[in-house]
Amino acid sequence: MSSAPSSAQLPQPLSQADIRSIFTGLMLAILLGALDQTIISVSLPKMATDLQGVSLLAWVVSGYLIAMAVATPIYGKLGDIYGRRIILSSAIILFLIASVACAMAPSMPVLVGARILQGLGGGGLISVAQATVADIVSPRDRGRYQAYISGAFAVASVSGPVLGGVLTTYLSWRWIFWINLPLGIAALLISRKAMIKLHVPQVKRSVDYLGAGLLTAGLTAMLLAITRSGQGAPWLDGFNQWMLALTVICLSVFIWNAQRVAEPIIPLSLFRIRTVSISCLILFIAFVELVALTVLIPLELQMLTSVGPDGAAWRLIPLSLSVPLGAYIGGRLMSHWGTFKHIQLSGALITPLAIVGIALTDPTTTWFMVMFLSLVGCGIGLQLPTSTVAVQNAVPQRHVGIATGVSAFFRSLGSAIGIALLMALLLTWLRTGADTMTYKLTGADIINTLINSSAGNSPSPDTSTLQQIALLSFQNVYFLAAAIASLAIILTLLLKNESLSGSAPAST
Repeated sequence: MSSAPSSAQLPQPLSQADIRSIFTGLMLAILLGALDQTIISVSLPKMATDLQGVSLLAWVVSGYLIAMAVATPIYGKLGDIYGRRIILSSAIILFLIASVACAMAPSMPVLVGARILQGLGGGGLISVAQATVADIVSPRDRGRYQAYISGAFAVASVSGPVLGGVLTTYLSWRWIFWINLPLGIAALLISRKAMIKLHVPQVKRSVDYLGAGLLTAGLTAMLLAITRSGQGAPWLDGFNQWMLALTVICLSVFIWNAQRVAEPIIPLSLFRIRTVSISCLILFIAFVELVALTVLIPLELQMLTSVGPDGAAWRLIPLSLSVPLGAYIGGRLMSHWGTFKHIQLSGALITPLAIVGIALTDPTTTWFMVMFLSLVGCGIGLQLPTSTVAVQNAVPQRHVGIATGVSAFFRSLGSAIGIALLMALLLTWLRTGADTMTYKLTGADIINTLINSSAGNSPSPDTSTLQQIALLSFQNVYFLAAAIASLAIILTLLLKNESLSGSAPAST
Protein backbone atom coordinates (compact mmCIF):
# COMPACT_ATOMS: atom_id res chain seq x y z
CA MET A 1 0.00 0.00 0.00
CA SER A 2 1.47 3.34 -1.02
CA SER A 3 1.98 5.89 1.66
CA ALA A 4 0.17 9.18 1.60
CA PRO A 5 2.19 12.10 0.38
CA SER A 6 3.91 14.08 3.07
CA SER A 7 2.77 17.54 3.97
CA ALA A 8 5.99 18.91 2.55
CA GLN A 9 5.01 17.61 -0.87
CA LEU A 10 1.55 19.18 -0.80
CA PRO A 11 0.93 22.83 -1.57
CA GLN A 12 0.12 24.68 1.62
CA PRO A 13 -3.15 26.63 1.64
CA LEU A 14 -2.79 30.40 1.65
CA SER A 15 -4.74 32.53 4.10
CA GLN A 16 -5.68 36.14 3.38
CA ALA A 17 -2.80 37.17 5.67
CA ASP A 18 -0.40 35.06 3.57
CA ILE A 19 -1.67 36.64 0.36
CA ARG A 20 -1.27 40.15 1.80
CA SER A 21 2.27 39.32 2.94
CA ILE A 22 3.22 37.90 -0.45
CA PHE A 23 1.69 40.87 -2.22
CA THR A 24 3.68 43.31 -0.06
CA GLY A 25 6.93 41.66 -1.20
CA LEU A 26 5.75 41.68 -4.82
CA MET A 27 4.86 45.37 -4.66
CA LEU A 28 8.37 46.20 -3.44
CA ALA A 29 9.87 44.21 -6.33
CA ILE A 30 7.61 45.96 -8.84
CA LEU A 31 8.39 49.36 -7.34
CA LEU A 32 12.11 48.57 -7.60
CA GLY A 33 11.82 47.73 -11.29
CA ALA A 34 9.47 50.60 -12.15
CA LEU A 35 11.46 53.23 -10.25
CA ASP A 36 14.64 52.43 -12.17
CA GLN A 37 12.89 53.20 -15.46
CA THR A 38 12.06 56.77 -14.35
CA ILE A 39 14.69 57.86 -11.82
CA ILE A 40 17.48 57.91 -14.39
CA SER A 41 15.92 60.36 -16.88
CA VAL A 42 16.98 63.67 -15.33
CA SER A 43 20.48 62.38 -14.47
CA LEU A 44 21.55 61.40 -17.99
CA PRO A 45 23.24 64.71 -19.01
CA LYS A 46 25.30 64.76 -15.80
CA MET A 47 26.37 61.13 -16.32
CA ALA A 48 27.51 61.90 -19.86
CA THR A 49 29.49 64.94 -18.69
CA ASP A 50 31.21 63.17 -15.79
CA LEU A 51 32.09 60.05 -17.79
CA GLN A 52 32.88 61.93 -21.02
CA GLY A 53 30.62 59.75 -23.14
CA VAL A 54 27.90 61.87 -24.75
CA SER A 55 27.95 59.65 -27.85
CA LEU A 56 26.89 56.64 -25.74
CA LEU A 57 24.28 58.50 -23.70
CA ALA A 58 21.23 56.98 -25.41
CA TRP A 59 22.54 53.47 -24.83
CA VAL A 60 22.27 53.93 -21.06
CA VAL A 61 18.51 53.77 -21.64
CA SER A 62 18.41 51.56 -24.73
CA GLY A 63 20.71 48.89 -23.28
CA TYR A 64 18.48 48.49 -20.23
CA LEU A 65 15.33 48.41 -22.36
CA ILE A 66 16.66 45.84 -24.82
CA ALA A 67 17.92 43.51 -22.09
CA MET A 68 14.66 43.83 -20.16
CA ALA A 69 12.61 43.01 -23.27
CA VAL A 70 14.44 39.81 -24.14
CA ALA A 71 14.59 38.62 -20.52
CA THR A 72 10.89 38.82 -19.62
CA PRO A 73 9.59 35.71 -21.45
CA ILE A 74 12.56 33.68 -20.25
CA TYR A 75 11.85 34.55 -16.61
CA GLY A 76 8.22 33.58 -17.11
CA LYS A 77 9.19 30.14 -18.37
CA LEU A 78 11.76 29.57 -15.62
CA GLY A 79 9.19 30.57 -13.02
CA ASP A 80 6.77 27.95 -14.39
CA ILE A 81 9.49 25.29 -14.09
CA TYR A 82 11.35 26.11 -10.88
CA GLY A 83 8.78 28.15 -8.96
CA ARG A 84 8.34 31.91 -8.62
CA ARG A 85 10.21 32.32 -5.32
CA ILE A 86 13.67 31.27 -6.44
CA ILE A 87 13.38 33.02 -9.82
CA LEU A 88 12.22 36.33 -8.32
CA SER A 89 15.00 36.16 -5.74
CA SER A 90 17.56 35.52 -8.49
CA ALA A 91 16.27 38.48 -10.50
CA ILE A 92 16.49 40.81 -7.48
CA ILE A 93 20.04 39.67 -6.65
CA LEU A 94 21.19 40.16 -10.27
CA PHE A 95 19.54 43.58 -10.32
CA LEU A 96 21.31 44.63 -7.11
CA ILE A 97 24.73 43.41 -8.29
CA ALA A 98 24.27 45.37 -11.51
CA SER A 99 23.16 48.46 -9.56
CA VAL A 100 26.45 48.39 -7.62
CA ALA A 101 28.34 48.08 -10.93
CA CYS A 102 26.41 51.08 -12.32
CA ALA A 103 27.13 53.17 -9.23
CA MET A 104 30.87 52.41 -9.44
CA ALA A 105 31.21 52.67 -13.25
CA PRO A 106 34.46 54.48 -14.14
CA SER A 107 33.55 55.06 -17.79
CA MET A 108 30.57 55.26 -20.11
CA PRO A 109 31.13 51.84 -21.79
CA VAL A 110 31.23 50.20 -18.34
CA LEU A 111 28.03 52.00 -17.34
CA VAL A 112 26.28 50.80 -20.52
CA GLY A 113 27.42 47.22 -19.87
CA ALA A 114 26.23 47.41 -16.26
CA ARG A 115 22.86 48.79 -17.39
CA ILE A 116 22.45 45.83 -19.77
CA LEU A 117 23.11 43.48 -16.84
CA GLN A 118 20.66 45.49 -14.74
CA GLY A 119 18.04 45.10 -17.48
CA LEU A 120 18.49 41.33 -17.39
CA GLY A 121 17.61 41.45 -13.70
CA GLY A 122 14.87 44.03 -14.13
CA GLY A 123 13.12 41.86 -16.72
CA GLY A 124 12.24 39.40 -13.97
CA LEU A 125 11.05 41.83 -11.32
CA ILE A 126 7.76 42.88 -12.87
CA SER A 127 6.92 39.80 -14.98
CA VAL A 128 7.55 37.24 -12.20
CA ALA A 129 5.72 39.40 -9.65
CA GLN A 130 2.65 39.68 -11.89
CA ALA A 131 2.71 35.95 -12.61
CA THR A 132 2.81 35.29 -8.87
CA VAL A 133 -0.38 37.32 -8.45
CA ALA A 134 -1.99 34.94 -10.96
CA ASP A 135 -0.86 32.01 -8.79
CA ILE A 136 -2.49 33.19 -5.59
CA VAL A 137 -5.77 34.93 -6.53
CA SER A 138 -8.71 34.12 -8.79
CA PRO A 139 -8.92 35.66 -12.30
CA ARG A 140 -11.84 37.83 -11.23
CA ASP A 141 -9.92 39.25 -8.25
CA ARG A 142 -6.75 39.84 -10.27
CA GLY A 143 -8.17 43.11 -11.57
CA ARG A 144 -8.25 44.47 -8.02
CA TYR A 145 -4.65 43.42 -7.39
CA GLN A 146 -3.52 44.74 -10.78
CA ALA A 147 -5.02 48.06 -9.69
CA TYR A 148 -2.78 48.02 -6.60
CA ILE A 149 0.21 47.25 -8.81
CA SER A 150 -0.69 50.32 -10.86
CA GLY A 151 -0.31 52.32 -7.66
CA ALA A 152 3.34 51.25 -7.47
CA PHE A 153 3.82 52.46 -11.04
CA ALA A 154 2.17 55.78 -10.09
CA VAL A 155 4.59 56.26 -7.20
CA ALA A 156 7.53 55.44 -9.49
CA SER A 157 6.28 57.67 -12.32
CA VAL A 158 5.83 60.73 -10.13
CA SER A 159 8.59 60.31 -7.54
CA GLY A 160 11.28 58.85 -9.83
CA PRO A 161 12.28 62.00 -11.77
CA VAL A 162 11.97 64.18 -8.64
CA LEU A 163 14.07 61.81 -6.53
CA GLY A 164 16.63 61.46 -9.32
CA GLY A 165 16.93 65.23 -9.63
CA VAL A 166 17.37 65.73 -5.88
CA LEU A 167 19.99 62.99 -5.57
CA THR A 168 21.91 64.23 -8.63
CA THR A 169 21.83 67.87 -7.51
CA TYR A 170 22.72 67.43 -3.83
CA LEU A 171 24.74 64.19 -3.81
CA SER A 172 25.71 62.52 -7.09
CA TRP A 173 24.05 60.72 -9.99
CA ARG A 174 25.66 57.56 -8.63
CA TRP A 175 23.20 57.65 -5.73
CA ILE A 176 20.29 56.86 -8.07
CA PHE A 177 21.85 53.37 -8.24
CA TRP A 178 22.97 53.13 -4.60
CA ILE A 179 19.40 53.80 -3.46
CA ASN A 180 18.37 50.49 -5.08
CA LEU A 181 20.26 48.57 -2.38
CA PRO A 182 18.03 49.20 0.67
CA LEU A 183 14.85 48.90 -1.40
CA GLY A 184 16.08 45.75 -3.15
CA ILE A 185 17.29 44.06 0.04
CA ALA A 186 13.91 44.77 1.68
CA ALA A 187 12.10 43.33 -1.37
CA LEU A 188 14.34 40.25 -1.31
CA LEU A 189 13.92 39.49 2.39
CA ILE A 190 10.17 40.15 2.51
CA SER A 191 9.35 38.28 -0.70
CA ARG A 192 11.48 35.23 0.18
CA LYS A 193 9.88 34.92 3.61
CA ALA A 194 6.35 35.52 2.33
CA MET A 195 6.59 33.24 -0.73
CA ILE A 196 7.85 30.18 1.14
CA LYS A 197 4.34 28.67 1.08
CA LEU A 198 3.99 28.98 -2.68
CA HIS A 199 3.74 25.69 -4.54
CA VAL A 200 6.92 24.58 -6.35
CA PRO A 201 6.38 22.29 -9.36
CA GLN A 202 7.31 18.72 -8.45
CA VAL A 203 7.90 17.65 -12.06
CA LYS A 204 11.05 19.22 -13.42
CA ARG A 205 10.76 20.03 -17.10
CA SER A 206 13.60 20.73 -19.49
CA VAL A 207 14.65 24.28 -20.33
CA ASP A 208 14.96 25.27 -23.98
CA TYR A 209 18.31 27.02 -23.70
CA LEU A 210 18.82 27.00 -27.49
CA GLY A 211 15.47 28.74 -27.95
CA ALA A 212 16.35 31.27 -25.27
CA GLY A 213 19.64 32.05 -26.98
CA LEU A 214 18.03 32.37 -30.43
CA LEU A 215 15.27 34.62 -29.09
CA THR A 216 17.78 36.80 -27.25
CA ALA A 217 20.08 37.14 -30.28
CA GLY A 218 17.28 37.79 -32.75
CA LEU A 219 15.40 40.37 -30.68
CA THR A 220 18.60 42.11 -29.56
CA ALA A 221 19.69 42.50 -33.18
CA MET A 222 16.27 43.86 -34.18
CA LEU A 223 16.07 46.32 -31.30
CA LEU A 224 19.66 47.46 -31.88
CA ALA A 225 18.81 48.30 -35.50
CA ILE A 226 15.62 50.13 -34.54
CA THR A 227 17.28 51.99 -31.67
CA ARG A 228 20.18 53.13 -33.87
CA SER A 229 17.70 54.44 -36.42
CA GLY A 230 15.89 56.33 -33.70
CA GLN A 231 19.21 57.94 -32.79
CA GLY A 232 19.70 59.20 -36.35
CA ALA A 233 21.47 56.36 -38.19
CA PRO A 234 20.12 55.57 -41.71
CA TRP A 235 17.51 52.82 -41.62
CA LEU A 236 19.37 50.62 -44.11
CA ASP A 237 23.03 51.38 -43.47
CA GLY A 238 25.49 48.50 -43.51
CA PHE A 239 25.29 47.71 -39.79
CA ASN A 240 21.50 47.76 -39.74
CA GLN A 241 21.34 45.44 -42.76
CA TRP A 242 23.50 42.91 -40.93
CA MET A 243 21.38 43.26 -37.79
CA LEU A 244 18.12 42.78 -39.69
CA ALA A 245 19.54 39.75 -41.50
CA LEU A 246 20.61 38.29 -38.15
CA THR A 247 17.11 38.97 -36.80
CA VAL A 248 15.44 37.06 -39.63
CA ILE A 249 17.83 34.11 -39.34
CA CYS A 250 17.66 33.81 -35.54
CA LEU A 251 13.89 34.18 -35.28
CA SER A 252 13.30 31.76 -38.16
CA VAL A 253 15.47 29.14 -36.46
CA PHE A 254 13.74 29.96 -33.16
CA ILE A 255 10.31 29.20 -34.68
CA TRP A 256 11.63 25.95 -36.21
CA ASN A 257 13.17 24.96 -32.87
CA ALA A 258 9.99 25.82 -30.92
CA GLN A 259 8.00 23.41 -33.10
CA ARG A 260 10.26 20.44 -32.40
CA VAL A 261 11.20 20.67 -28.69
CA ALA A 262 8.97 19.41 -25.89
CA GLU A 263 9.20 22.56 -23.73
CA PRO A 264 9.91 25.63 -25.89
CA ILE A 265 10.85 28.84 -24.12
CA ILE A 266 7.71 30.40 -25.68
CA PRO A 267 5.02 27.85 -26.60
CA LEU A 268 3.82 28.98 -30.03
CA SER A 269 0.50 27.36 -29.21
CA LEU A 270 -0.18 30.36 -26.95
CA PHE A 271 -0.61 32.55 -30.01
CA ARG A 272 -3.26 30.22 -31.41
CA ILE A 273 -5.41 31.43 -28.50
CA ARG A 274 -7.06 34.52 -29.95
CA THR A 275 -7.36 36.31 -26.60
CA VAL A 276 -3.62 35.94 -25.96
CA SER A 277 -2.44 37.15 -29.36
CA ILE A 278 -4.89 40.07 -29.49
CA SER A 279 -4.25 41.19 -25.89
CA CYS A 280 -0.47 41.10 -26.43
CA LEU A 281 -0.89 43.34 -29.50
CA ILE A 282 -3.08 45.72 -27.49
CA LEU A 283 -0.35 45.94 -24.81
CA PHE A 284 2.25 46.51 -27.54
CA ILE A 285 0.27 49.46 -28.94
CA ALA A 286 -0.46 50.88 -25.48
CA PHE A 287 3.24 51.05 -24.64
CA VAL A 288 4.12 52.47 -28.05
CA GLU A 289 1.91 55.41 -27.10
CA LEU A 290 2.85 55.66 -23.43
CA VAL A 291 6.64 55.69 -23.77
CA ALA A 292 6.65 57.79 -26.94
CA LEU A 293 4.45 60.49 -25.36
CA THR A 294 6.56 60.42 -22.20
CA VAL A 295 9.55 61.44 -24.32
CA LEU A 296 7.87 63.58 -27.00
CA ILE A 297 5.77 65.83 -24.76
CA PRO A 298 8.70 67.13 -22.62
CA LEU A 299 10.82 67.50 -25.77
CA GLU A 300 8.13 69.59 -27.51
CA LEU A 301 7.63 71.76 -24.43
CA GLN A 302 11.36 72.46 -24.10
CA MET A 303 11.64 73.26 -27.82
CA LEU A 304 8.55 75.45 -28.21
CA THR A 305 7.98 77.00 -24.77
CA SER A 306 10.11 78.50 -22.02
CA VAL A 307 9.13 76.06 -19.26
CA GLY A 308 12.53 74.32 -19.21
CA PRO A 309 13.26 70.74 -18.05
CA ASP A 310 11.67 71.20 -14.60
CA GLY A 311 8.50 72.72 -16.00
CA ALA A 312 8.26 70.00 -18.66
CA ALA A 313 8.53 67.34 -15.95
CA TRP A 314 5.67 68.95 -14.00
CA ARG A 315 3.51 69.19 -17.13
CA LEU A 316 3.92 65.44 -17.61
CA ILE A 317 2.46 64.61 -14.19
CA PRO A 318 -1.17 64.42 -15.49
CA LEU A 319 -0.11 61.60 -17.81
CA SER A 320 1.92 59.89 -15.09
CA LEU A 321 -0.97 59.98 -12.64
CA SER A 322 -3.83 59.20 -15.01
CA VAL A 323 -2.31 55.94 -16.31
CA PRO A 324 -2.41 54.22 -12.88
CA LEU A 325 -5.77 55.90 -12.17
CA GLY A 326 -7.20 54.40 -15.36
CA ALA A 327 -5.66 51.04 -14.48
CA TYR A 328 -7.16 51.21 -11.00
CA ILE A 329 -10.61 52.01 -12.39
CA GLY A 330 -10.27 49.25 -15.00
CA GLY A 331 -9.17 46.74 -12.39
CA ARG A 332 -12.04 47.55 -10.02
CA LEU A 333 -14.62 47.42 -12.82
CA MET A 334 -13.20 44.11 -14.00
CA SER A 335 -13.55 42.62 -10.51
CA HIS A 336 -17.10 43.98 -10.23
CA TRP A 337 -18.37 42.94 -13.68
CA GLY A 338 -16.30 39.80 -14.17
CA THR A 339 -15.51 40.71 -17.82
CA PHE A 340 -12.94 42.89 -19.54
CA LYS A 341 -13.86 43.61 -23.19
CA HIS A 342 -16.00 46.71 -22.68
CA ILE A 343 -13.37 48.23 -20.39
CA GLN A 344 -10.65 47.62 -22.99
CA LEU A 345 -12.83 49.07 -25.74
CA SER A 346 -13.48 52.24 -23.74
CA GLY A 347 -9.74 52.78 -23.34
CA ALA A 348 -9.08 52.01 -27.00
CA LEU A 349 -11.65 54.64 -28.06
CA ILE A 350 -10.45 57.37 -25.69
CA THR A 351 -6.71 57.11 -26.49
CA PRO A 352 -6.54 58.07 -30.22
CA LEU A 353 -9.12 60.85 -29.80
CA ALA A 354 -7.10 62.39 -26.96
CA ILE A 355 -3.84 62.14 -28.94
CA VAL A 356 -5.50 63.99 -31.84
CA GLY A 357 -6.48 66.63 -29.26
CA ILE A 358 -2.81 66.94 -28.24
CA ALA A 359 -1.81 67.32 -31.90
CA LEU A 360 -4.25 70.19 -32.41
CA THR A 361 -3.47 71.97 -29.12
CA ASP A 362 -0.95 74.79 -28.81
CA PRO A 363 1.66 73.50 -26.30
CA THR A 364 1.51 76.82 -24.44
CA THR A 365 -2.17 76.27 -23.49
CA THR A 366 -1.62 74.48 -20.21
CA TRP A 367 -5.17 73.47 -19.30
CA PHE A 368 -5.99 71.87 -22.64
CA MET A 369 -2.72 69.94 -22.51
CA VAL A 370 -3.51 68.77 -18.98
CA MET A 371 -6.99 67.63 -20.07
CA PHE A 372 -5.83 65.70 -23.12
CA LEU A 373 -2.84 64.15 -21.34
CA SER A 374 -5.14 63.01 -18.54
CA LEU A 375 -7.53 61.44 -21.07
CA VAL A 376 -4.67 59.66 -22.87
CA GLY A 377 -3.39 58.30 -19.57
CA CYS A 378 -6.81 57.05 -18.51
CA GLY A 379 -7.38 55.46 -21.93
CA ILE A 380 -4.06 53.64 -21.81
CA GLY A 381 -4.57 52.72 -18.15
CA LEU A 382 -7.91 51.07 -18.86
CA GLN A 383 -6.19 48.73 -21.32
CA LEU A 384 -3.27 47.58 -19.15
CA PRO A 385 -4.73 45.40 -16.34
CA THR A 386 -7.55 44.18 -18.56
CA SER A 387 -5.15 42.90 -21.21
CA THR A 388 -2.81 41.27 -18.69
CA VAL A 389 -5.65 39.51 -16.87
CA ALA A 390 -7.23 38.49 -20.19
CA VAL A 391 -3.99 36.72 -21.16
CA GLN A 392 -3.71 34.97 -17.79
CA ASN A 393 -7.36 33.92 -17.90
CA ALA A 394 -7.04 32.41 -21.38
CA VAL A 395 -4.15 29.99 -20.77
CA PRO A 396 -3.75 26.81 -18.70
CA GLN A 397 -2.45 27.42 -15.19
CA ARG A 398 0.88 25.72 -16.01
CA HIS A 399 1.52 28.39 -18.67
CA VAL A 400 0.48 31.44 -16.63
CA GLY A 401 4.10 32.43 -15.94
CA ILE A 402 5.28 32.26 -19.52
CA ALA A 403 2.08 33.91 -20.77
CA THR A 404 2.60 36.78 -18.32
CA GLY A 405 6.24 36.98 -19.41
CA VAL A 406 5.21 37.11 -23.07
CA SER A 407 2.74 39.93 -22.36
CA ALA A 408 5.47 41.81 -20.46
CA PHE A 409 7.79 41.23 -23.42
CA PHE A 410 5.27 42.82 -25.78
CA ARG A 411 5.07 45.83 -23.47
CA SER A 412 8.85 46.24 -23.52
CA LEU A 413 8.97 45.64 -27.26
CA GLY A 414 6.33 48.33 -27.81
CA SER A 415 8.36 50.74 -25.69
CA ALA A 416 11.55 50.15 -27.67
CA ILE A 417 9.99 50.14 -31.13
CA GLY A 418 7.61 53.01 -30.42
CA ILE A 419 10.17 55.53 -29.23
CA ALA A 420 12.72 54.51 -31.87
CA LEU A 421 10.22 54.71 -34.74
CA LEU A 422 8.47 57.94 -33.75
CA MET A 423 11.71 59.72 -32.84
CA ALA A 424 13.27 58.67 -36.14
CA LEU A 425 10.27 60.03 -38.04
CA LEU A 426 10.33 63.26 -36.02
CA LEU A 427 14.00 63.79 -36.95
CA THR A 428 13.18 63.04 -40.59
CA TRP A 429 10.28 65.54 -40.71
CA LEU A 430 12.38 68.20 -38.97
CA ARG A 431 15.20 67.73 -41.48
CA THR A 432 12.80 67.73 -44.44
CA GLY A 433 11.15 70.93 -43.24
CA ALA A 434 14.53 72.65 -42.92
CA ASP A 435 15.67 71.70 -46.44
CA THR A 436 14.10 74.90 -47.83
CA MET A 437 16.19 77.11 -45.56
CA THR A 438 19.53 78.69 -46.37
CA TYR A 439 21.12 76.80 -43.49
CA LYS A 440 21.07 73.05 -43.93
CA LEU A 441 20.22 71.60 -40.55
CA THR A 442 19.66 68.08 -39.33
CA GLY A 443 16.78 67.18 -37.03
CA ALA A 444 19.18 67.05 -34.07
CA ASP A 445 20.50 70.55 -34.98
CA ILE A 446 16.96 71.95 -34.93
CA ILE A 447 16.23 70.35 -31.56
CA ASN A 448 19.42 71.77 -30.02
CA THR A 449 18.83 75.22 -31.54
CA LEU A 450 15.26 75.53 -30.26
CA ILE A 451 16.07 74.18 -26.79
CA ASN A 452 18.96 76.66 -26.45
CA SER A 453 16.74 79.47 -27.72
CA SER A 454 13.93 78.61 -25.29
CA ALA A 455 16.47 78.52 -22.45
CA GLY A 456 17.41 82.15 -23.21
CA ASN A 457 20.59 81.56 -25.22
CA SER A 458 21.18 83.40 -28.48
CA PRO A 459 18.68 82.23 -31.14
CA SER A 460 19.94 81.13 -34.55
CA PRO A 461 19.51 81.00 -37.46
CA ASP A 462 15.77 81.74 -37.80
CA THR A 463 14.02 80.63 -34.65
CA SER A 464 10.49 81.57 -35.66
CA THR A 465 10.72 79.51 -38.88
CA LEU A 466 12.24 76.58 -37.02
CA GLN A 467 9.43 76.73 -34.46
CA GLN A 468 6.83 76.43 -37.23
CA ILE A 469 8.72 73.47 -38.72
CA ALA A 470 8.91 71.82 -35.30
CA LEU A 471 5.21 72.42 -34.58
CA LEU A 472 4.19 70.77 -37.87
CA SER A 473 6.63 67.90 -37.31
CA PHE A 474 5.22 67.18 -33.85
CA GLN A 475 1.68 67.32 -35.24
CA ASN A 476 2.64 64.71 -37.86
CA VAL A 477 4.11 62.46 -35.16
CA TYR A 478 1.02 62.78 -32.97
CA PHE A 479 -1.33 62.07 -35.87
CA LEU A 480 0.70 58.95 -36.66
CA ALA A 481 0.59 57.92 -33.00
CA ALA A 482 -3.20 58.37 -33.02
CA ALA A 483 -3.48 56.19 -36.13
CA ILE A 484 -1.44 53.47 -34.44
CA ALA A 485 -3.57 53.76 -31.28
CA SER A 486 -6.77 53.38 -33.33
CA LEU A 487 -5.66 49.88 -34.35
CA ALA A 488 -6.43 48.81 -30.77
CA ILE A 489 -10.12 49.55 -31.42
CA ILE A 490 -10.22 46.97 -34.22
CA LEU A 491 -8.29 44.45 -32.15
CA THR A 492 -10.59 44.88 -29.15
CA LEU A 493 -13.69 44.35 -31.29
CA LEU A 494 -12.22 40.98 -32.33
CA LEU A 495 -12.01 39.81 -28.70
CA LYS A 496 -14.57 37.54 -27.14
CA ASN A 497 -16.26 38.97 -24.04
CA GLU A 498 -15.07 36.14 -21.80
CA SER A 499 -16.09 35.80 -18.16
CA LEU A 500 -13.41 35.75 -15.49
CA SER A 501 -13.41 32.85 -13.09
CA GLY A 502 -14.10 33.66 -9.46
CA SER A 503 -12.26 30.60 -8.07
CA ALA A 504 -8.65 30.63 -6.95
CA PRO A 505 -6.26 28.74 -9.24
CA ALA A 506 -5.50 25.16 -8.33
CA SER A 507 -1.91 24.15 -7.78
CA THR A 508 -0.47 21.91 -10.45
